Amino acid sequence: MSRYTLATDAQHEIEVKRSRFLALAHPVKSADEALRWIEAVRVPDATHNCWALRIGETYRSSDDGEPGGSAGRPILAAIDGSGLDALAVVVVRWYGGTKLGVGGLIRAYGGAAAECLRLADRREIRTLIRASLSAPFELSGTLYHFCAQHDLQREGESHRSDGLILTVILEQQQLDSLQQALSDATRGRAQLQAMATFEE
Repeated sequence: MSRYTLATDAQHEIEVKRSRFLALAHPVKSADEALRWIEAVRVPDATHNCWALRIGETYRSSDDGEPGGSAGRPILAAIDGSGLDALAVVVVRWYGGTKLGVGGLIRAYGGAAAECLRLADRREIRTLIRASLSAPFELSGTLYHFCAQHDLQREGESHRSDGLILTVILEQQQLDSLQQALSDATRGRAQLQAMATFEE
């Protein structure tokens, strides 16, 4: 099943009874990265900087002084409702002099975040594999041609006594077919072995 995140940063501002709510959204790869970004975009002179993050099964949120459950959870609900993953959202509030009540805060924080994410550009999260491509030296040309033919990103190259090793990046769903194609092209004399999986 495909997963999506933000293609780039996004923001959206609304005003509710003279309070300004600025939603900021950012794609992230880890909770630590999300927390660093949240701290970096915090507006010190704002009344509240409320936020939520979602990365797969990991999620966190903060009401930053607003009544419990009135800000962080609605922002998280907006993230989950958007169908996006691997992102953080901060909603900055400047108080306008009129209390909104818990229901009003839930609508304002959740609404600002939801509209920000609805308008944002999105991209598919790809699962990639870092793999080693190895063969005897006399097949070096075949390896280079194979990489070019299959549009593999070459990340590194090393040599050992019996041959050449290329480090390449490929999409997870390509692995089986590429292993078969390489075996066919080299009569089983070259190997393509997965080393690590990561997301982009």
